[in-house]
Amino acid sequence: MRKSDQSTTSQGLTNPDPLVREAYLMAYDYIDYMTARPGVSSRPAPSLAAAALRHAGDELLHRFPIFFRRWPRVFHDVTEETACDTLVSILDEHFAPTRRRDLAWSAVLSTYVLAGQMALHCQGRGMTSVLPQLQHCVGSYVERVICPEIKDRGGWMGQ
Repeated sequence: MRKSDQSTTSQGLTNPDPLVREAYLMAYDYIDYMTARPGVSSRPAPSLAAAALRHAGDELLHRFPIFFRRWPRVFHDVTEETACDTLVSILDEHFAPTRRRDLAWSAVLSTYVLAGQMALHCQGRGMTSVLPQLQHCVGSYVERVICPEIKDRGGWMGQ
């Protein structure tokens, strides 16, 4: 069983655990931020962690554009029905136990940036109805796979 298949009783943005709520808040905010129409200013980030994610994501996309040029080929066959499963499959590969090492901020960042790239791909193909599903999907993935380690490290802001 993949780590992402483990059941959870998540309530997403209304989860009583502030760490989990922040994971979802960042997922919803980052995908909204990435898919905002050009020329339309986005609303301010809803939290310090979301602001840090936006900034780090922009920096990553700016500094390493060649890495992100391959994703349209990877996402080529994605449909509204397969978008979340495809994203989770890629993330499961990235977080596979055989590749496991200490969780680094770059791994967390890449999770959200990859989701943002998938969202842009779907938006560009006219599949905007899948965007809310992707937001929940990445939030759920982060809750199950990343949040336990974030909790052990004192939360999103290392408190």
